[in-house]
This record gives sequence, structure tokens and C-alpha cells, in this order.
Amino acid sequence: MRVFITGASSGIGAALARAYAARGATLALAARREGALRELAATLPVQSFIYPLDVANAEALQAAANDFISRAGLPDIVIANAGVSAGTLTEKSGDLKAFERIFATNVMGMVNTFAPFAAAMRQRGGGWLVGIASVAGVRGLPGAGAYSASKAAAFAYLESLRVEMRDSGVKVVTIAPGYIATPMTAANDYPMPFLLDADAAARCMLRAIDRGARRAVMPWQMGVVATLMRLLPDAIYDRLAARAGRKPRGLRL
Repeated sequence: MRVFITGASSGIGAALARAYAARGATLALAARREGALRELAATLPVQSFIYPLDVANAEALQAAANDFISRAGLPDIVIANAGVSAGTLTEKSGDLKAFERIFATNVMGMVNTFAPFAAAMRQRGGGWLVGIASVAGVRGLPGAGAYSASKAAAFAYLESLRVEMRDSGVKVVTIAPGYIATPMTAANDYPMPFLLDADAAARCMLRAIDRGARRAVMPWQMGVVATLMRLLPDAIYDRLAARAGRKPRGLRL
């Protein structure tokens, strides 16, 4: 098995790398922090290729894909996990750069990750394209307009891709985590219900990928919350969401 993972230097990405290494997979680990990638690869008992890159750079991802394919073969699973988060306010002109960065990473970074592999996977007639979205994309969260919108876009993009790949043999899986204990959530100073350890989350994700789930929310309790959030009338949602905790402003990697 060959697995290509972005955002692999920490958090969910590193947990996924450990989980697939336990299965003996050959790994491609991509992220911006070369040192962290090297440290992770050194702990894994499998062949691991590291690619220090920014997923917003389509050319860098294409080069990494070409290198991995030439050295290990076409991946069986590609996981677009890289993401950034920040509290943002439209009224603050200084947050415009954060909006741009979040969309470039969380939306275009996902497209850039899949683009080098999609046609070859279709031609082969199999594989998995896995996108990490978020429960935050189900409804717009106050103070997190960029992050919520980017994850809502990820939901829609992955759904479009899933339909495009229908009958190709390529499965498109949308993973929507709730609160996972990672560096991204460490700065949150508000309650995070059903907080899940990253390695436990990765094990849940592997099970969803194995069964070719179209969409999976984890932990399951957040799936219930997400369903209720979708069903709430706007007037009720607005009143409840206005009291919710808000992400601190300043980009979180």
C-alpha cells in the first residue's frame, strides 16, 4: 500500500502517518516544516519519502507527486489533510491576508493535492482520494468566517469530485472531524465538547476510508451535533451561535 499525506508534520496528518505505517504502507509525507517531517519519518518503521512544500503551490505538489510515483508507484490513497485556521473578522482589514491564506491552503491546497493523481487513478480504475473537511463547515461560525467558509467549500468540492469519479473505481471520501487535540486546537480558549485524541481520530478515519464511506464525521457525537446544526432554523441558530466561543485571531498552522 502507498499513501500520500499532506499536512503530515503534526496533528492529524502525523497520526494518519503513524496509523498507516503500522499497516506497513509506503508513505509520502508532505508539509512545510522539513525538520518536523524528518523527525516523524525517523520514528516510522516503513519507507517514508518527505516533501517539504506548501500545498498552495501547485507546481511543488506536482513535482512531489512525480517524484513519489517514479520511486514508489502511484499511491493507493491520497489524503489532503493540510489546513490552517484563524479567527477572522471581515470588519478588520488586517484579516484579509488571513482570509486569503486560509482559502489558499484549505481549498486550493486540496485541489492541488488531488490534481496530480486523479487522472492516473481513474485510468488505473481504483484508489482513494480523501479530503479532511470539518464540522466547522456545516454552519457559519461567528469569528471564524474564513475557516468555516473554507471547510464548507471543501464539502462541496469533494461532493463534486465524488460524482465526477462515479463508476471510475476511485472512491472520494469526505472526513469531517469535530474537535481533535492538535496544535491547531491548542489555542482555543473555550470548551471543546467530545475532544478526541489525534491517534484515536486517525483510527476512526482509517475505518471510514477502508469502507469507502462517502462522508464520515468523528467522533460520532459530533455527527449528531452536525445533523442538529443543519436542521436548526436560522433564527434559532443565530441566537445560539452568537454565544459560542470564538477562535483567537492570528493564523494557526
